[in-house]
Amino acid sequence: MKVGFGIPLCFSSTLKPQSLCHSYLTPPTPLPVQPLPPPIFHSRPCLPIPRHTPITSFFASSMASSFKPEQARFKIGLCQLLVTADKERNIAHARQAIEDAAKRGAQLVVLPEIWNSPISSDSFPVYAEDIDAGGDASPSTTMLSEVASLLKITIVGGSIPERCGDKLYNTCCVFDTDGKLKAKHRKIHLFDIDIPGKISFQESKTFTAGENPTVVDTEVGRIGIGICYDIRFQELAMLYAARGAHLICYPGAFNMTTGPLHWELFQRARAVDNQLYVATCSPARDAGAVYVAWGHSTLVGPFGEILVTTEHEEAIIISEVDYSQIELRRTSLPLEKQRRGDLYQLVDVQRLNS
Repeated sequence: MKVGFGIPLCFSSTLKPQSLCHSYLTPPTPLPVQPLPPPIFHSRPCLPIPRHTPITSFFASSMASSFKPEQARFKIGLCQLLVTADKERNIAHARQAIEDAAKRGAQLVVLPEIWNSPISSDSFPVYAEDIDAGGDASPSTTMLSEVASLLKITIVGGSIPERCGDKLYNTCCVFDTDGKLKAKHRKIHLFDIDIPGKISFQESKTFTAGENPTVVDTEVGRIGIGICYDIRFQELAMLYAARGAHLICYPGAFNMTTGPLHWELFQRARAVDNQLYVATCSPARDAGAVYVAWGHSTLVGPFGEILVTTEHEEAIIISEVDYSQIELRRTSLPLEKQRRGDLYQLVDVQRLNS
């Protein structure tokens, strides 16, 4: 019979019920040991995993120390402009705002994304300019060049629709104090989103994505450039920091759905993660426009602190930038020395292939 946990027990007058049968106490005959088969080697040898020099350990140390700005402490002006369908008015209005910011001491002035045109797929081809041709073919950038030279200031010229051959780009131009074009950043990440019941926009239906990150040396520091949706991609900001940027400027036009939740969040995250300054400049809000911008242009310091911001109306805000704060924060929180390059790496593909 079986009791307990299913172990067979034998009962007799000489055995207690708990005694196991003799047959269960006899050790079983061991099975013959079969030799293991020889290991199988693949005909293709294993290749070593390529190891790239992480930008955090290579580019940061070499790039950050290679450029010292003439002005490590200066004033920045963010011009939050109300944009209309009148292009000539937009250009004249932007010029006046730049001049006003300079009068208030700004040595670096930033304009909004798409400041010479309404934000709509129908408008972009109509308002687009041939920046490389200049002159009458690009009245917006001609104005920026003239006013930068006249006022001896650096201008991060927001962005305008650029025509190049049969393609359109969302492009930011940077002008130095001599009025020369220092850099041209074509928006890398295009704004293609669909939030049901809220907003749908397909920037790629009109614009072509840019292919190059942009870092430019100016009298007011080494500046990385991104446009609006570029701010969502932290790798770009990390790359700029590793290339030695002191400041990242993001002309942008977040909308009424994503703006309240993400606009300030991304600015502070990019600044504190990379321990540098972040400046954003938005168009002013026009409730009657096809695309309604959130506004709230802002300057964030390297500790993630908001130094100056505005609401949604037209405004020119001025604040001081002090690059000594970058070194202070990086000394207090030495993230660069603490990164685990043996566990994770970000590769600067552009420089790796150059």
